Amino acid sequence: MSTISIATANEVSELLREDLCAIEREFTRQSVSPVEMVTDIATYLIAGGGKRIRPLLLLLSAKALGCTSQARIRLGAVVEMLHTATLVHDDIIDEADTRRGRPSSNTTWGNAKCVLAGDWLYMQSFRTALEERNFRVLDLLISLTQQMVEGELLQMEKLGHLINEEEYFDLIYRKTACLFKVSMQLGTAIAESDDDYDQQMGEYGRNLGLAFQIVDDVLDLTAAEEVLGKPAASDLREGKATLAVIHALERGTGADREAIRTVLADRSFTRVSHPQILEILHRHGSLDYAMDTACAYAEAARLSIAELPGSDAKRALLWVPGFVTSRDR
Repeated sequence: MSTISIATANEVSELLREDLCAIEREFTRQSVSPVEMVTDIATYLIAGGGKRIRPLLLLLSAKALGCTSQARIRLGAVVEMLHTATLVHDDIIDEADTRRGRPSSNTTWGNAKCVLAGDWLYMQSFRTALEERNFRVLDLLISLTQQMVEGELLQMEKLGHLINEEEYFDLIYRKTACLFKVSMQLGTAIAESDDDYDQQMGEYGRNLGLAFQIVDDVLDLTAAEEVLGKPAASDLREGKATLAVIHALERGTGADREAIRTVLADRSFTRVSHPQILEILHRHGSLDYAMDTACAYAEAARLSIAELPGSDAKRALLWVPGFVTSRDR
């Protein structure tokens, strides 16, 4: 691997500040509808903030390949609109009450209005992408949307049931890592790079996305509610078995497995408490196993771009995996 130094958080912030602000303005501009309710819901969602990691990846991918086209701003808004639309739909499907420490949009406007607002955001993102007149961009976005919808449907089929690691990784690829991968590939598409760079950037995004979701799943089990901005252990309450839980199920005693099965089936901690589940996970080293797996994928992301020419953008891409695995929310 290259000996190029890894950027600092301040360097990454300085490198991308203007472009990220421009994406935020574009997202806001694209979220205005003649129907006031759509604009109100979109404005509420934008104000909720977020890490904006997907547009950040698109920007870095494009910059690493020397692209300065305005398309990077428009498509940065597109991937954030797509992500926001998925969050709206996820909150409705999961019957969530909170998102990022605030009431979820569906608790304020109701499910029917929010599912339509989510649909509007999806279509607006495609309308914006269409302005690029780039078939590669549209192909990536169509394939992405199909993967995410399939992932959501597969997850719904498996709620309350035990799954293995292969099934888990397929789910988190479709639901999370695919959008990371496509964000990177959109950067290569507007830079008109060759297939080798497209493959490297895509592999980086896939590995980073897998690491991101595994960390998210660990934090869901371990972080305090006030830090997460949503109820702790939401996944277990919704009947979702994540990597640490799958690890404990494979290694636990009969009583351990029965306790986990009970929570997944009940979708509550009525008969088995959250601390009891955490004790099982700690005893079998399952949380450490999940974090070690996330770190391995983060390192794989760095290795994926070893052949990229040295640049500030590459140094920033080398920083992102460490940010993903060390965050607390």
